[in-house]
Amino acid sequence: MKDVTLVVMAAGIGSRFGGGIKQLEPMGPNGEIIMDYSIHDAIQAGFTKVVFVIRKDLEKDFDEIIGQRIKKKIHVEYAFQEIDNIPEKYSKKFKDRTKPWGTGQAILVCKNLVHEPFLVINADDYYGKEAYKVAYHYLVQEHQSHTLPLCMVGFVLKNTLSENGGVTRGICKEENHKLVDITETHNIEYIDKKAICEGKELDLNSVVSMNMWGLYPELFDYLENGFDQFLHQLDENDLKAEYLLPTIIDDLLKEGKVSVEILKSHDSWFGVTYKEDKEDVKENIRLLIEKGVYPAKI
Repeated sequence: MKDVTLVVMAAGIGSRFGGGIKQLEPMGPNGEIIMDYSIHDAIQAGFTKVVFVIRKDLEKDFDEIIGQRIKKKIHVEYAFQEIDNIPEKYSKKFKDRTKPWGTGQAILVCKNLVHEPFLVINADDYYGKEAYKVAYHYLVQEHQSHTLPLCMVGFVLKNTLSENGGVTRGICKEENHKLVDITETHNIEYIDKKAICEGKELDLNSVVSMNMWGLYPELFDYLENGFDQFLHQLDENDLKAEYLLPTIIDDLLKEGKVSVEILKSHDSWFGVTYKEDKEDVKENIRLLIEKGVYPAKI
């Protein structure tokens, strides 16, 4: 068995959740959170380490609610995503910043902890067992490529929308199971069984990224250089711009530096963007337990 790490991005402020820490909300019958199921599936697939990317102020809650429990099953480490975790030369330029810098920075803070292939996921998304299996299989293979080979587990847009408000998804174009283009698309609403964004209807069967990326440590150098360029070009008054993984990978694709295999999972995705999504997630988990996918207590 080869070492493969699961990187769980959990530093989001969760403002749309309406208070509380959405990543730690109990969803299972015994207080399990979504991460319990994700890590359970990852361990079964062969993953050997978990790195939680969190804010430093969440460390105590994380360690008490999930860290101590998970450490009994798999090696656990923490990486901290902070607003001021940027090159010193930019500290004064962005002194008024109040939120972290996005998913690209979240992965970059893992640089000194991750030296093996790794899979990135969101803490508040449920991806299904098959997604971890296909990703692990890809990451432990040898790849003949002139570019850095990456993978993305793709999901169907219609299965990732919320009836409780708009969501952001990376809309993908693919050719021969390879990613050609990805566009970070904001505020996609599910209205009358249609996906609507800025008044335009999107194809419900589009492949989308849910931030489930299979990556290799060689990507860290690209992320580091790109983050420096991003901060250099950013206006000091732009306090909301984010260094986003889908956009970064799309740029690297266009530059011919990476190739991305799109892997498909037949499992259903579900997650919590809005507080109203919680009951749907709890019901989905109940049904999975009823079908025998998970034991009543994991």
